[in-house]
Amino acid sequence: MTDFEPDEAALSALPQTGEREVETALRPRKLADFVGQPRVREQLSLVLESARRRGVPPDHVLLSGPPGLGKTSMAMIIAAELDASIRITSGPALERAGDLAAMLSNLAEGDVLFIDEIHRIARPAEEMLYLAMEDFRVDVVVGKGPGATSIPLEIAPFTLVGATTRSGALTGPLRDRFGFTGQMEFYSPEELEQVVQRSADLLGISVDPHGRAEIARRSRGTPRIANRLLRRVRDYAEVRADGTGTLEVVRAALEVYDVDELGLDRLDRAVLAALVRSFGGGPVGVSTLAVAVGEEPSTVEEVCEPYLVRAGMLARTPRGRVATAAAWEHLGLQAPAEVAGVDAAAPTLFD
Repeated sequence: MTDFEPDEAALSALPQTGEREVETALRPRKLADFVGQPRVREQLSLVLESARRRGVPPDHVLLSGPPGLGKTSMAMIIAAELDASIRITSGPALERAGDLAAMLSNLAEGDVLFIDEIHRIARPAEEMLYLAMEDFRVDVVVGKGPGATSIPLEIAPFTLVGATTRSGALTGPLRDRFGFTGQMEFYSPEELEQVVQRSADLLGISVDPHGRAEIARRSRGTPRIANRLLRRVRDYAEVRADGTGTLEVVRAALEVYDVDELGLDRLDRAVLAALVRSFGGGPVGVSTLAVAVGEEPSTVEEVCEPYLVRAGMLARTPRGRVATAAAWEHLGLQAPAEVAGVDAAAPTLFD
């Protein structure tokens, strides 16, 4: 749990800060500064402006989408736009109802409570959250057994902002209590170029248009990855070049850090190579595939597969994972005739 206060001086102190502080300082402070997500920004601006005009806290907000698209930044922007304080916690941290009750009782009127990975909140805390979201009160149970007493505790009106990477894992009662749901989408290369340009300006890095486009193209549609790659290009440019991120410097830097022309990293390529070379392109189960690359099945399924499927290199079928013709081609191999004739974009059981 932390308090967030906008700090313009943080930007001027970037060269002296660590990586975590740099990432925080790169976050946009206002909706107008937020790049991408035009639909969500428009909808959210209406929700916030309406609440400001009525002088009441806005409806509870749920932000869903893959990691790295700006859900935490959006929560901080909501607090900044409302000129309110924000308390930040995460679902796994709320193991008991008492943890949540203590946090809610310390909120002032109009505060924003941000719960990241809200789908992982413990069941007792979730049930307490229902009453808090609807009636702004919680029932605290004192004692145990027949002598237990329930004490109603009024809490100040607040706005809950929940973020989740798995909206389907939310229970129906919790999902229905949010007045606004924003679905965050992957970014286009053009939007990522704007992200890279803004971050480069804040970091004092010189990156030419071709270099920005190359970073954006390899960022997998994710601003967090774009900012991370930009910082690695900065390191390479400062040590092995003249400090400018030209196209040649960007390509050389990302080669050093094992990011190929499609944005695949070492683990992504290892998964594809195992699938193609060890299992003939599949089908193969995710557990077997994970053993082949020395990783946990959850890592392969949650970290690698989403982008490989989106890039059209891997298909999830009822029988297991299958490499598409694009995967064979990316590895410089000739796809078997039966694979080459399959449309990689054809829907699968999981579409």
